[in-house]
Amino acid sequence: MTRIGLGLLWLLHLLPYRLLTSLGEGLGAVLWWVARRRRHVALRNLELCFPTWNDAERQRVARLHFRCVARAFLDRAMLWWASPQRLQSILHVEGPIDEALHSGGAVLLMGLHFEGMDAAWTALTMVAKRPLSGMYTPQKSALLDRWVLKGRSRFNTDRIVSRHEGAGGMLRALRRHTPFYTLPDMDFGARHSRFIAFFGVSAATLDVVPRLTASAKARVYPVVARMLPGSAGYRITVYPAMDAMPTMVDNRLADLDADLLRINHFIEARVREMPEQYHWVHKRFKTRPPGEPPLY
Repeated sequence: MTRIGLGLLWLLHLLPYRLLTSLGEGLGAVLWWVARRRRHVALRNLELCFPTWNDAERQRVARLHFRCVARAFLDRAMLWWASPQRLQSILHVEGPIDEALHSGGAVLLMGLHFEGMDAAWTALTMVAKRPLSGMYTPQKSALLDRWVLKGRSRFNTDRIVSRHEGAGGMLRALRRHTPFYTLPDMDFGARHSRFIAFFGVSAATLDVVPRLTASAKARVYPVVARMLPGSAGYRITVYPAMDAMPTMVDNRLADLDADLLRINHFIEARVREMPEQYHWVHKRFKTRPPGEPPLY
């Protein structure tokens, strides 16, 4: 079945992009009705993060979100099979690109879980003049895993590091001064995490960004992908390097919680700009502080 599914995806990349985006919109409308568990998770996340919204507003944003999820999934057919010429017409990169990708020293590209996250990685590797490295979560299916790795390694890629390798693989890349793209804003449990407010709710927040940047003396450039209306594609914004990230005193991490809260505040600001595009189907608040009841 996996082979058949990948074959169908391959066929989709041959379609005009306008038709592919329409198919994604339609698939998202169907998923809203059939993926009941994920619909519940998305609505619960929106309730926790936007308590002043009424039910109608949460439903509206969640419906749009499912369309973004489906569209992003089908767009992988374009990202991982379409010609560079076609991709250049839908991937629009802005910001201090040369500084982030081509200047000296270690660089951490801090991606975020907006639905265009794969578009951001493909766009960065296309404009880079040297190989980049990134993180990925291994798939259960060996065939699917090979497809993901091959798709994410199409252009200037040094190595895709498995999440099972932990921070060690990331640190080795940074110390080689290979720009590293990682997405630290998911709940991976209490290990290597601290409970930091995200939209006012305690969330298990990976401490990898400040710890790695301190060890490698790296600069942190946030990267955000915005899905554009219709068939306009994606706008990928590389933001300026974060000032004094992390907070250091006497060459030691001075305030890890404050650094992580600052990152979460940055994410919140971007979410407010396009709430339908953040990855709400993920149980962001699954891990709770000791003694707190579950939220899902």
